[in-house]
Amino acid sequence: MNGFLKNLGIIIIVLAAIVLVLSHFLGWNNINAVQFGSLGAMIAGLVLYIWLNKKYE
Repeated sequence: MNGFLKNLGIIIIVLAAIVLVLSHFLGWNNINAVQFGSLGAMIAGLVLYIWLNKKYE
């Protein structure tokens, strides 16, 4: 379980990047909520990754 928790931040970052790529190909370039939501998920994933790796180190 600790292996999954240590990688949870990276998984969130990758999912946010996939959403950004899909939104580009689907033509959602003008929808700021999708872009800012993905940015927020990337920042949250980075903070979560750092915090969980310090906690379970």
